[in-house]
Amino acid sequence: MVRYQHKGKEYYGVMQYERLVYLGALAKRLKTDLPSEIEAFIVNQTAQKTAEELLTKAKNSDLDSVSIPLSEARLLAPIASPPKILCLGLNFATHVDETKENRPEEPVIFMKPRTAIAGPNDKIIKRPFVKELDYEGELAIVIGKKAKDVPASEALNYVFGYTILNDVSARDFQFRSSQWTPGKSFDTFAPTGPYITMSNQLPDPGSLTIKAWINGELRQNGNTHDMIFSVAQIIHHLSRVMTLEPCDIIATGTPSGVAMAMKPPKWLNAGDVVRIEIEGIGTLENTVEEM
Repeated sequence: MVRYQHKGKEYYGVMQYERLVYLGALAKRLKTDLPSEIEAFIVNQTAQKTAEELLTKAKNSDLDSVSIPLSEARLLAPIASPPKILCLGLNFATHVDETKENRPEEPVIFMKPRTAIAGPNDKIIKRPFVKELDYEGELAIVIGKKAKDVPASEALNYVFGYTILNDVSARDFQFRSSQWTPGKSFDTFAPTGPYITMSNQLPDPGSLTIKAWINGELRQNGNTHDMIFSVAQIIHHLSRVMTLEPCDIIATGTPSGVAMAMKPPKWLNAGDVVRIEIEGIGTLENTVEEM
C-alpha cells in the first residue's frame, strides 16, 4: 500500500512492478467504490476485500489506464496523522548490550506526537540547539482494527501491515530527566514509509533483516529475531493498557549500531543521509537539515 502525490493531488494505491495503481480510479473503472483516503480504507475490511477482488479480476488494460510509473510520484508517509505513535525502547538484545542497560521484564513504552511524522525523502530537521542527534531503524506495526485485551495468540489478526520508522532521537534532551518524551518528539522525528506491506504478505515479522546506513556507511545490521518482545507480545501488552485503534503505529525497537553507543559517538549532522532498509518492506531515506 502506498500513499503518494501526483500533479499536486494525493492518492493511495498499490505498488506493482515499479508502478503505482490508483485504487480509487480502478474501482470507478470497474463500477464500484472505495474510500477516498487510506485511513478509511484501513478501517474498512470490506473495502480491502473489494480491492483484492478488483486487482485479481482487472485486465492489464484496466491496470495500465489507472497507473503511473513510481518515478513520477512523490511518496508520502503512509499515514499522515496516526491516532497514536507508540514506541518500544530497549527491545533488541544487542541494543540492550551496547547501552549497558538491564534487559527489561516488561516492554519499555514511550510515545511520539503526530507532528513528528515525516515521509520518504522528507528532511529530518535538526534544531541548532540539538547537539546529539541519533537514528534508530525500526520495524513499525500498523494496526488494522480496534484491539483491547488481546491475547498474544490472536494479536497478529489485528495487524493491517508493516512499515519502517526511524525513531530519531535528540539524546541530549532524551536523558535530561527520567522521561524520554522531549528527546523523541521534535517535528520530523518519526520518518515512516515508504510503503505498508500487508500482513498477509509478511506472515513472519519475527525474522526480518534491518539495516541502516549513514552516508553509505553501514551502522545497523540486525534481525527482528533478536527482539525481546515479539510483535504479538507487544500488541498483547499494549492492548492491556490502552485501546489500540486502526492506523495506530507501533515502532518495535532498534538493533545495535546507534550513534550514542559508538566510541566516540557519531552524531547526525546537517547533510547526513540516513537510509534504512527492512526485508520485505523497502528502503526509507531522509536527509538531515539544520533549521
